[in-house]
Amino acid sequence: MEPQEIREGYLVKKGTVLNSWSAVWVVLSEDGLDYYKKKTDRSPKGMIPLKGATLVSPCQDFNKRMLVFKITTEKKQDHFFQASHVEERELWVKDIKRSITCLKDGKKFARKSTRRSIRLPDKVNLAELYMLMKDQDEGVKELKLEQDNRIFNHCFTGATVVEWLISKGKARNSSEALMLAAGLLNEGFLQPADDLSKEGAEGGEQTTFLDQTKALYYFADSGFFCEGYSSDEDVLLKEEFRGNIVKQGCLLKQGHRRKNWKVRKFILRDDPAYMHYYDPSKGDDPLGSIHLRGAVVTAVEYVPDAKKYDIDGNLFEIITSDETHYFLQAATAEERKEWIKAVQVVSKSGK
Repeated sequence: MEPQEIREGYLVKKGTVLNSWSAVWVVLSEDGLDYYKKKTDRSPKGMIPLKGATLVSPCQDFNKRMLVFKITTEKKQDHFFQASHVEERELWVKDIKRSITCLKDGKKFARKSTRRSIRLPDKVNLAELYMLMKDQDEGVKELKLEQDNRIFNHCFTGATVVEWLISKGKARNSSEALMLAAGLLNEGFLQPADDLSKEGAEGGEQTTFLDQTKALYYFADSGFFCEGYSSDEDVLLKEEFRGNIVKQGCLLKQGHRRKNWKVRKFILRDDPAYMHYYDPSKGDDPLGSIHLRGAVVTAVEYVPDAKKYDIDGNLFEIITSDETHYFLQAATAEERKEWIKAVQVVSKSGK
């Protein structure tokens, strides 16, 4: 009997020989993790058995890489994966841990109920707490703050976090709130934004979270960026990043020149309406952007030259107001539907 497939999608993986990072298609089954160079490949590039394995998340072995988790096999082989955003990492980690536990107990894989209790248990789940903090209505508000001749976008103060934790009943006093905030910082859910908060995070043996109005922080997968006072051109460029993040994840994108297809991480923002795309294996500088104001997005069944690269299914097209065409492929039909809906909303409402 074939093992049950539990989850599949794009992740970035660290190579075992060359130590380079590259996007791979990953399939999680009941007894292991298979990864492929391309989604359409029939044979996996590698297989990771989960029996007797352990998982560490977040893995902080790489200073410049966030959202990494590590799987160590029974034979002590380490495998490092990086997700594109926190929610994606938590879903993978939850299912992989469940698979490891089921193998250990000799049980068949079954997801636990995803119903979330309003009140957090005594042993705080930092991932759940992080999701509550990011809630658009009840969470910590992301602001544009000016300090030391710099403008910090999509951030908040340490004092705001402490106040929120107490007001929402997650901590009884400031001491408990600081412990929780330090845990979120240490686990990589929160990041220091300015020099003061960075000194606190890196100054001693223990990570220190600062309950101060001058100490600035941001969510790990937010649209945070910092800018100084600069020319009108730079201000115009930064304007693209001011919008709230509506959706993010990996898609296949067709190149405009060579017509080849590559995995790109996309971040969709509203007001202004932009989609920025990145090389998921590298840094935070975008490779390009798509201005969505007045754009049209539709599902398509055919793309020129797609068959040549073995690309078929779940395709969609974005046509911008200046009639530039972008062809993309989602991992599943449901994901394509979600992206199309999100782009349609942003293209009509964002400037």
